[in-house]
Amino acid sequence: MMSNMTNPTMISDSHAHTQEPALKMEGVSIYYGSTPAIREVYLDIPPHQITAFIGPSGCGKSTVLRCFNRTNDLIPGAQVKGNVFFHGVNLYSKKIDPVEVRRRIGMVFQKPNPFPKSIYENIAFGARINGYQGNMDQLVENSLRKAAIWDEVKDKLKESGLSLSGGQQQRLCIARAIAIQPEVILMDEPCSALDPISTLRIEELMQELKAQYTIVIVTHNMQQASRVSDKTAFFNAEATEQGGKLGYLVEYNDTVNIFTNPKQEYTRDYVSGRFG
Repeated sequence: MMSNMTNPTMISDSHAHTQEPALKMEGVSIYYGSTPAIREVYLDIPPHQITAFIGPSGCGKSTVLRCFNRTNDLIPGAQVKGNVFFHGVNLYSKKIDPVEVRRRIGMVFQKPNPFPKSIYENIAFGARINGYQGNMDQLVENSLRKAAIWDEVKDKLKESGLSLSGGQQQRLCIARAIAIQPEVILMDEPCSALDPISTLRIEELMQELKAQYTIVIVTHNMQQASRVSDKTAFFNAEATEQGGKLGYLVEYNDTVNIFTNPKQEYTRDYVSGRFG
């Protein structure tokens, strides 16, 4: 199990006060079979900040996001070229166990997807699989508290996670991601299926969580990116000769610069709503 990867607590402690990137991409290109989907991405994700990926549909934002915890591996024919580093360790090295990568770099999906189990078991299940030896009741409570949903569910922990509202289900999924004690939380359009009030709760939650976690979010919502993120990466796509789309990174900077003073004309047109 990832024997060459430093103990997670040691990584956290030694990097907590430096600005070394938590995640780094060097020349990452992604293919589905022989078809290129993303070309040559270079990107540094700072620790304990929220980084947003924006861009029109089909530009590969989610594909790039999935590189960080190797969930593209689960798609037949997908291959990643280039290097993806997590605290200096190449996540695509042959020695690395992708299951361990996914434990350290958690994921929250677009559509809330609680397990068809009790609220309690939604949180406990992953921790148990990962060999958690501590007080499970405490872990469940702490995870639900961190996800700002404890007060709403503490009296119905035996009820199904599927009985909750959409916004509550998404916070339950965030609590489930937190329970396996990752360092990074990836969020793939976590609010796109939610109403405005639930969306606001999730955005407030992200702001609270970044003190403890590095967060990378894909969003179609320009206002959301400008509200919640510290840094923003704008992706676009060009048509290929085969009729597909090839995604690429146009610009990456502090969010305030992307939205008020972008360097690239494409970025300016996109954030001002001229296309996308």
